[in-house]
Amino acid sequence: MAAIRSFFADRGVLEVETPLLSAATATAPHLQSFKTQCRSVPGHHLYLQTSPESAMKRLLAAGSGPIFQICKAFRESEQGALHNPEFTLLEWYRPGFSAAALMTETEALLERLLRLGPMRRFTYGEAFRKYANIDPFAVSTPSLQEYVVRALGIAPQTATSLERDACLDLILSRRIQPALHRRPTWLCEFPGSQAQLARILEGSPPVADRFELFIAGVELANGYCELTDSKEQRQRFLGDLAVRRRLGLPQVPVDTRLLRALEHGLLEECSGIALGVDRLVMLSAGEAHLEAVLPFPISRA
Repeated sequence: MAAIRSFFADRGVLEVETPLLSAATATAPHLQSFKTQCRSVPGHHLYLQTSPESAMKRLLAAGSGPIFQICKAFRESEQGALHNPEFTLLEWYRPGFSAAALMTETEALLERLLRLGPMRRFTYGEAFRKYANIDPFAVSTPSLQEYVVRALGIAPQTATSLERDACLDLILSRRIQPALHRRPTWLCEFPGSQAQLARILEGSPPVADRFELFIAGVELANGYCELTDSKEQRQRFLGDLAVRRRLGLPQVPVDTRLLRALEHGLLEECSGIALGVDRLVMLSAGEAHLEAVLPFPISRA
């Protein structure tokens, strides 16, 4: 923690602290939030944050300049070798930085902490073509469903119920990530449907200006050039809620405070990244399971 704070102090990045409880939460269907009872607020409900992203963007829109935060985050139904429902995140934002510039800064931080050496950079499409012999942008959804049955052993009845991005995520986690074990690797330019809160790069096909870092086959960090268009962000939130309804997932409030901050147009072009601190410690210690480095994992909380 001291080394991380020293790194950002040397670079003039301000440490901030934002609330863990909020009236809104992440709408992304793959993220499930803890909902709390709070009698002192209208509606009596607040959500434990899945990340500090929304609040940090509000600070950026208010003119904070470059900022970072080390905090707890919470995601329900996430438990396993690399997951704990309560975990520690390092998140930082760099106004004026491109994706490439923020990846380079992340490499500098990890070189100080882990002495990793040079890292590779692949596009999402290059990685799928190299390690799965698939063009993820051209292959049909039925072909993807057939692939996960044939190559990954997914039951046919399960595969036919999977949407396109779910198939791609399975191939990424089971076929591509293990192939990235030998050398730290960045994947960038994800499908536009996986943009989350990232801007879309024009092209054919359009791709998300998003990047993820894998070390020893473990996803350590996820970042992107931030979407600053409030109308587009609202449409994405509403799209997420439609998917949640279709999948029978709980509906959650849209973050109207973030949308209002974006409407003012004061959030300049910037890139941000979230890095899992518990996974960082795990890798540093040469362990393969988070429980080895958590003083009190959820099973003993």
